[in-house]
Amino acid sequence: MSMDHRGRPRVVVTGLGVKTPAGLDLDTFWDRLASGRSTAATLTRTDPDVLPVKIGCEVLDFDPASYVGPKEARRIDRVTQLGFAAAADALADAGEPNADPARCAVVAGTGVGGLGTLEEQIGTFKDKGAARVSPFLVPMMMVNATAGTIAMQFGWTGPNLCIATACAASAHAVGEAVRLVRDGDADVVLASGAEACMTPTAMSAFARMTALSNRNDDPEHASRPFDADRDGFVMGEGAAALVVERYDRAVARGARIYGEIVGYGRNADAYHITAPSPGGEGAAACMQYALDDAGLEPSAVGHINAHGTSTPLNDAAEAEAIHKVFGQQGPAVTSTKGVTGHLIGAAGATEAVACLLALQRSEVPPTANLEHLGDDIRLDVVSGSPRALVHDVALSNSFGFGGHNATLVFTRAS
Repeated sequence: MSMDHRGRPRVVVTGLGVKTPAGLDLDTFWDRLASGRSTAATLTRTDPDVLPVKIGCEVLDFDPASYVGPKEARRIDRVTQLGFAAAADALADAGEPNADPARCAVVAGTGVGGLGTLEEQIGTFKDKGAARVSPFLVPMMMVNATAGTIAMQFGWTGPNLCIATACAASAHAVGEAVRLVRDGDADVVLASGAEACMTPTAMSAFARMTALSNRNDDPEHASRPFDADRDGFVMGEGAAALVVERYDRAVARGARIYGEIVGYGRNADAYHITAPSPGGEGAAACMQYALDDAGLEPSAVGHINAHGTSTPLNDAAEAEAIHKVFGQQGPAVTSTKGVTGHLIGAAGATEAVACLLALQRSEVPPTANLEHLGDDIRLDVVSGSPRALVHDVALSNSFGFGGHNATLVFTRAS
């Protein structure tokens, strides 16, 4: 068995799947990231006229019935529709894992789960009474529905977990999947993240806390991570999934390997329910934990996919954290949220996919809408067009409300 520097089984990624505003397949997804063009637009799935913020990044042209059939599609919330579809694509991409179902695990991340169904059914209760509330409300709204659906559809009886650490949820899902394989608790893991919380109440709530960009008249330029004129994030929806397995199993079955996950860090700011810790102290520690786990020096990293939400506080704190860990001559940084918007609980898995594709294609996608780097940003942020990636290591950050931090470190397939 091939081991890492700490004597643990090496863990690789053999399948990827995406259902995002930037595309429903890997090639379309990457091409949109590389173009540096935002997907933000006026909302179509809810009435924008009733909302203070009327823009977002929606998943378009998605047909859940093609994955689960029309009957089942009506019985699962959009978050599970997206999450299962991404997982199914990732498993198909990985090929037959040839593993005992009891040794196959699922770890799914989400921020809020089936909020759309819950909000809809609250309206039904108010308008029509208790007798008209759907009997499927509970299984549709519960945050673990996506994890359970994936396991049931594939018949996987191994560990099945749901992680709900806000915007860090699916990065934690990928990291905990790595731990399941390293610890010998599973041979194959589907790690995923999904979110579909662009509901009227959620959009209004995020707007009320001044987290969202107010560029209703210019949605394409609203998400602008690290830019001097950033004024908040753009809400998005979507899902992404990764098939994670032991290196030796992947090689033995002739699987294509996208890359290796060599480091995972997670900690808590323990500072504020929504704001990052001053100076990015928690984020800096998290990145260092991930590098230590990987057995790598900061100089080995060629690319960072930043959390980079486009909010004034988050971007400044993360920039300071990266500067603390990597110094003045740090790696090339990008935030793909300029293109996709902020996918909340799905962000970490989506950006993990972006990191692996960047390593595979040897280029760093640009940060959309970066025109003037903020005075508080001391980073080498890629903008305009993709940049060649010459190093073999990429790092991805995800930070969530509640002070949850997660960092993943990837290396090129070898």
